[in-house]
Amino acid sequence: MKKVRVRFAPSPTGYLHVGGARTAFYNYLFAHRHEGQFILRVEDTDEERSTEEALRLQLKDLQWLGLKWDEGPHPETLEPMGEFGPYRQSQRKHIYQRQAQRLLESGQAYYCFLTDAEIEGQKEAAKALGRPHQVQSPWRDRPLAEALKLIEEGRSATVRFKVPEQRTEFKFKDLVRGEITFPSDMVGDFVLIRSSGMPVYNFCCVVDDALMEITHVLRAEEHLSNTLRQIMIYQALGFELPEFGHLSIILGEDRQKMSKRHGATSCNEFREQGYLPEALKNFIALLGWSSPSGQEILSQDQMIEEFSLDRVHSAPAVFDQQKLKWMNATYLRALPDEDLWARLAPFFQTEALALPEDKGWQSRALGVFKTSMETLADAVPLFRPLSQAGFAISDEGKDVLAWDTSRSVVEEWKAAVEATGPGFLSEEEFVRIQDAVKEKAQVKGKQLFMPIRVAVIGQPSGAELKVLVPLLDKQILITRANQALQLC
Repeated sequence: MKKVRVRFAPSPTGYLHVGGARTAFYNYLFAHRHEGQFILRVEDTDEERSTEEALRLQLKDLQWLGLKWDEGPHPETLEPMGEFGPYRQSQRKHIYQRQAQRLLESGQAYYCFLTDAEIEGQKEAAKALGRPHQVQSPWRDRPLAEALKLIEEGRSATVRFKVPEQRTEFKFKDLVRGEITFPSDMVGDFVLIRSSGMPVYNFCCVVDDALMEITHVLRAEEHLSNTLRQIMIYQALGFELPEFGHLSIILGEDRQKMSKRHGATSCNEFREQGYLPEALKNFIALLGWSSPSGQEILSQDQMIEEFSLDRVHSAPAVFDQQKLKWMNATYLRALPDEDLWARLAPFFQTEALALPEDKGWQSRALGVFKTSMETLADAVPLFRPLSQAGFAISDEGKDVLAWDTSRSVVEEWKAAVEATGPGFLSEEEFVRIQDAVKEKAQVKGKQLFMPIRVAVIGQPSGAELKVLVPLLDKQILITRANQALQLC
């Protein structure tokens, strides 16, 4: 068996969609399962939409997911890594021109001088007759020398593939869908090179996959319709066909094709919302594939060991947001405290939260809040009351402090905290102090709890005080109580 070589070939026109991430991950798993190579190739022939910024964003997403490629653009410099480069199609035009010339010289392609207006006229005529449109080019059988002379005179032309006139069937075994048959007359003569000189997707794809010695093409279902044209090009150029596998589409929970209306769809959005890369990978792996063990929480090594195409399903997969949250929470809560804190730090920094750097304090705080977090972003509102910067009393809190009994409650609270010395209160100490304030201020219920809460977190509602107070240094509690007293 040949050494397995698979590729992921994104178009750099925006962020990496989760569907593209799944395709990349399946190729990665397949390559590693068979001790093969995973190649990254950039399909950037769409000059209007492809940008270097989008390319860098997609490479960043792939790196975040931990999908390291064996060959392709360097993640930082974008320089080619590997012996089959360049890996950006925009840098391979000379290669496509050389292969197009082979087809022109063998009579399997021709220069076509049809104008857009002439093609549009053919479309209208076919529509009037109720027939599907296929280009009928008067240049199909003209001598190559005649076409070259017109090009020398300044005429612009496309290069079209000459689809054989004799109807045949093209069959191949799809690794996911089984045997598929295409009649050759499904397509008319199609463009290989635009009049601008830029090659089209199907031509680039075949040339690159063949010259890069790709053995298996695992790609989205939407590319299935391209396969007939590509097989024709493979055969015309005498290239060996790879094995094809077309992956199912991903649907939203409403069973419609996943789009922005379903919420986050790109890896970048999920990262910003606080999802872990290992959780997202695990989740998307199960969108069309299942483990033979029946498990749902799987390490990457386990997925590599178990991955096989016979367990990849052709039926559409449904993106279940709640399941992703559950899976993310499972991964998040299993992280060691130090690792989890390092991942939370950027979210805290973005929100300008100032929290203690003491690792013991961080572990205590995570022990309290971890079970309430499904994503990293969930930590921000949980930890905000503990921030040493930005403490403010809300309008609702000011209303509470205006009660007749609030001043005495806050004064008794402050005095009791000061009397305990430096450090942190324990939960037991907090309960004892709260009971003492109740007795001294002669209040109970919300007239007791709410002024203390405002003096601690600046608002009359939130997490339980017996949970929060032991995580706030007593000096911070005193400073906040002083701020509250100024409003009583």
